[in-house]
Amino acid sequence: MKNKILILIAFICTLSSCGDFETTNVDPRQVKEAPTRTLLTFALQQVPFITFNSPTRQLTGYDTNFMNFYVQYLSEGPYPGASLYSTRNLNWTSWYTGPLYNLQTIINENTAGSTLADPGANGSKNNQLAVARILKAYYYWYLTDLYGDIPYSTALKGNQVLQPSFDTQESVYTDLFKELTEAQALINVSETAVTGDILLNGNMLSWKKFANTIRLYMSLRLIKKDAAKAKTEFNAALTAGVLGEGENIQFSFVSGDPNNWNPWYKTYINDNRNDVAVSSTIGNYMLTNNDPRIKVYAETFNGEVRPLPYGGSSAVNIPGAYSRLGARMQAGGAIAPIFTYAQLLFVKAEAAQRGFITEDAKALYEAGVKASWQYWGVYDATTLAGYMADTDIAYTAATGLEKIITQKWAHQYLNGFEGWSDWKRTGFPAFTPAPGTTQGGGIPRRMGYPSSTRALNEANYDAVVARQGADDNYTRMWWDVK
Repeated sequence: MKNKILILIAFICTLSSCGDFETTNVDPRQVKEAPTRTLLTFALQQVPFITFNSPTRQLTGYDTNFMNFYVQYLSEGPYPGASLYSTRNLNWTSWYTGPLYNLQTIINENTAGSTLADPGANGSKNNQLAVARILKAYYYWYLTDLYGDIPYSTALKGNQVLQPSFDTQESVYTDLFKELTEAQALINVSETAVTGDILLNGNMLSWKKFANTIRLYMSLRLIKKDAAKAKTEFNAALTAGVLGEGENIQFSFVSGDPNNWNPWYKTYINDNRNDVAVSSTIGNYMLTNNDPRIKVYAETFNGEVRPLPYGGSSAVNIPGAYSRLGARMQAGGAIAPIFTYAQLLFVKAEAAQRGFITEDAKALYEAGVKASWQYWGVYDATTLAGYMADTDIAYTAATGLEKIITQKWAHQYLNGFEGWSDWKRTGFPAFTPAPGTTQGGGIPRRMGYPSSTRALNEANYDAVVARQGADDNYTRMWWDVK
């Protein structure tokens, strides 16, 4: 099977030139095949769009910024639309034909023993297969949590299956747990590390922790649907090994490279677009509690942060009037957090609060806040002590879950994907929907399938809608239980 990277290769045949079909009208500069290390690099370039939500980057279709409006990290200024929940259907083509196809090709090439998967140049077969399976699971987890039931078991088969069926979200989750468990066990740290790894630089132990951390997060999605399974998967992942103190999985954008720079740099600096500012929801929450992280998240005017009211339908100009993203977020070579140690502490705090583990929930919560301040570079012991003593912040048994989820939301700024998922499964933070919303159901709970889905895959589309429910933004997916 030919490798597909970014270019669709077209063979154009005319009546006068069909005799030499293999060579006629083929651009010799087009890449038809690539070593697996190159496919891995491309697949990794899309990782930050899941947890560092942003507008569409040049040459890609990975726009995930709408989730920052759902969890009220950002507000729109001159062109209110997405913040009023106007994004109803979302295209998934870029994910399937881009990173997922490349990862499946890595698996296929290694399985077939292709020279393109040469272990001397690309990493051992076991390690290549493990990393490809882990990343594939990561992307599929994102897609199923956006839509619910998705093409999975019959997807990525090229011309063999042109109209894939939709797997239930329950079956997708079951298989993803299996894939992550098996893939991390397949890693052999004594064998040659993968190359082309722009995320973890070939650190195979970190890849194990990445896989297990994904499992940890996935398990909490099941809290209301299957608490017993959630507890089992959580503890299995914890035992297998997750991030330790001071460990963070982060993606580094490349300053000066238009194909790899921070999309927020492109938006604000390169394109001179000033469409969004820090939302009053997170801004006022942090300002009220004298939280120094807000001055990292937001632009300041003589030391003052000016949040933009959330959910308004009237156009307003932002520059000089409201705080855009902070300089750290706008930098061309910014660091995008994927999983952080502070997040892990909040995840463990929730597990302790729910009785999944025997550790102290309050201690984990407080350690999470401290780790967050350290991560964002604002830690001061005296200031933090006063902050933690505030009644709005201090942990109590009665408000423990709310405090944990709210501080997790405050820490993982711009990670709308995780914040949206937490809100759906816990109800926290208790957001007020945009007053000017274009839909009557409030904050959406899922994305509608791509608008072309029924036309291209009618029978399977009709079947999934009959099973899952209406293809709108308010049908609850499998784990999103009232």
